Amino acid sequence: MKEVLMAIGLLLFIEGSLYALFPSKMRHIISVLTKMPLNQLRFTGFFLAFVGFLIIWYIKK
Repeated sequence: MKEVLMAIGLLLFIEGSLYALFPSKMRHIISVLTKMPLNQLRFTGFFLAFVGFLIIWYIKK
């Protein structure tokens, strides 16, 4: 449970830092994401989740 909370905190820290340091770039990325087809967005999400899982699995191994 401690690792999950740490991972969520790290995610929020990184994402918050990106918005604080590069607000116009993040706004542009969001506009690009809203124009992306749902199937492509879904595939990208699954792919990134899988890569994240592999990284976590490798570290915990």
